[in-house]
Amino acid sequence: MASNGPKVMLINGWSVSGGDAFPWAFKNQEAGPIVGTRTTGALVGPATGHQLIDGGRSTVPDARLCDPNGVWFDEGWGVESDIEVIDRPPQLAHGSDPQLVAAVREALRLLEANPVVAPDRPEYEDRTARGVNRKTRDRRRGR
Repeated sequence: MASNGPKVMLINGWSVSGGDAFPWAFKNQEAGPIVGTRTTGALVGPATGHQLIDGGRSTVPDARLCDPNGVWFDEGWGVESDIEVIDRPPQLAHGSDPQLVAAVREALRLLEANPVVAPDRPEYEDRTARGVNRKTRDRRRGR
């Protein structure tokens, strides 16, 4: 079952490639707030390589993302956070993660504002051979 509770994403300037693509899609889908600092914006990478006669290599990026409206991913800029929180090395070295704290705080705030309502559980199916055969037979008969 998919989670119907709040979702919050963490990003930072070390996020590249899939670390750019996933938050970009998360933001496009309006799945929830993004916490941290802007990603690198290095989504398109060298995918096709060619060997040169002198032993060197030449690479050419051959793919890019666009949203359903035809707007390209902002290559070279990245994905902006909704809630900017900068990780400072001294804090991290002492075991404090301000981005994680901010993300959990935001998720709890969202959960309090929109409590999750669990769906009713359906009745159990008869998964014995007899029950599965009956279900298959009923489907074939259009029931």
